[in-house]
Amino acid sequence: MKTILPKNHYLFTSESVGEGHPDKLCDQISDAILDRCLELDPAAHVACETFSTTNFILVGGEIGFQTGSKEEQEANVKKIMAEAETIARNVAIRIGYTSDDVGLDGYKCEFMNRLHAQSSDINQGVVGEGVENKGEQGAGDQGMMFGFACNETPELMPATVYYSHQLLLKAHELRHEGKISWLRPDAKSQVTIQYDGHKPVRIDAVVISHQHDPEVSYETIRETILNEIIKPVLEPTGLLDENTEYHINPTGRFVTGGPDGDSGLTGRKIIVDTYGGMGRHGGGAFSGKDPSKVDRSAAYMARYIAKNIVAAGLADRAEVELAYAIGVAKPVSIMVETFGTEKVAKELISAAVDKVFDCRPAGIVSTLQLKRPIYGKTASYGHFGRPEFPWEKTDKADSLKSLCK
Repeated sequence: MKTILPKNHYLFTSESVGEGHPDKLCDQISDAILDRCLELDPAAHVACETFSTTNFILVGGEIGFQTGSKEEQEANVKKIMAEAETIARNVAIRIGYTSDDVGLDGYKCEFMNRLHAQSSDINQGVVGEGVENKGEQGAGDQGMMFGFACNETPELMPATVYYSHQLLLKAHELRHEGKISWLRPDAKSQVTIQYDGHKPVRIDAVVISHQHDPEVSYETIRETILNEIIKPVLEPTGLLDENTEYHINPTGRFVTGGPDGDSGLTGRKIIVDTYGGMGRHGGGAFSGKDPSKVDRSAAYMARYIAKNIVAAGLADRAEVELAYAIGVAKPVSIMVETFGTEKVAKELISAAVDKVFDCRPAGIVSTLQLKRPIYGKTASYGHFGRPEFPWEKTDKADSLKSLCK
């Protein structure tokens, strides 16, 4: 029976999934196709979805090229149509899906391509030919997007989701280096942390379920994952104690995995991709969408704003909401929430955000340099809390701090 928690203490849990999870396989294929489109034309408009199940991969969606003559644009569409199968298979093979035994054979599985040209109705609103945005890039869709940051970790991410990702990144490293030869691609993790208010005080429970070869014993699985993955990642946090519970492959066997164990689809891991449930989510997925789609670009901008607020010391926690109307450049609303952790008046923070950040779609793309083939790496282990991405910079912290004096 669990001990009753002290006043103001509570447990919070977040999960992660590995690159070989069926949904993450699909995210990575969609983003690999997006990256190839951006290599051909940085202004390309892409909305690519992927589905996978036993011995099968399907890609579909819309592609539109903006640069060059009409003939050149049509040639690029044909080029992507011709290359999509190779791109998809290469992603599966890179992850480790190289035989039916592990859940998918990227070399031989059936492949279906249902990509097609983008609607001109949508395109005119994006490129500046809509009713309300003459000459200015409008949002690719309506909707609201959230960004979040907190000072629980040096990366200004919630500790639960950050450590869940780190566990599977460690497993990823050991698998690809051949140091744990019996690991297979599919995996999930989960971390439960006890909080005192907003402060993590201990790790209450850790869950890892990792696909494995059939001949390895459960005892080997448990001891290896505990001693080579969990402890090296979590002991340095100082949050493990003698009461931390470890649930390692709790069903006892995880041989059948990947698309053979469960179908995969682009965009089904939006909470894993963001803040593990600690921050709100607007509902739009990221992978397979070019930066004209505010589902993606505005979510990155909202994270950029929130992280700079926390990095500036203006609040311990910050959540930013951006909302848009399709074809309209200026956000219909910008909201900053600091959950009572602000060090200056929230009105000052909101006013500073309005002055420092250009939240129009073109401004976001320019600020974060989003018209580049950088998206393949985002499609596994989270889009946030990783310093290689431009929306993780804290280069606006000083400007915010100066305006809030």
